[in-house]
Amino acid sequence: MAGVGRCCGNFCKEFKQFALRGSVIDLAIGIIIGTAFTTVVQSFVDDIITPPFGLILGGVDFVNLTAKMKNFVYKDQPPVVIRYGKFIQTLISLFIMALALFFLIKGVNKLHQLAIRKKQKEETTQLETSDEVKILCEIRDLLAKQSSFEK
Repeated sequence: MAGVGRCCGNFCKEFKQFALRGSVIDLAIGIIIGTAFTTVVQSFVDDIITPPFGLILGGVDFVNLTAKMKNFVYKDQPPVVIRYGKFIQTLISLFIMALALFFLIKGVNKLHQLAIRKKQKEETTQLETSDEVKILCEIRDLLAKQSSFEK
């Protein structure tokens, strides 16, 4: 029984280290924000985008756009209803989400490129030595030569 307790304790300790690692917490925050963003985009499409389109199309409510198919198999059952209006709204939401993610990734890539350029610029400025440093290096080398001749 003592081996089981030790094994469980090690598992709990390892799981705690894994869960508290920065990448896991960042992922959890990203999922939460992504879910909230999805809800906002869905509301934007359902409540703001599609009603004007419905008005332009003659007062059509996208949610209620359906196609009814007569039930050929079970004649006593109601017809099968295909809700293509809701599907259109979902496609619009998908398009807006994809567009938002595209711009987000484009911005992150731009920031990444700027950081790389800054790092490269810092490296090149570090490699370039000033005239004063070059002269001091020459003096050092001359002094080293003189000390080796005197010995």
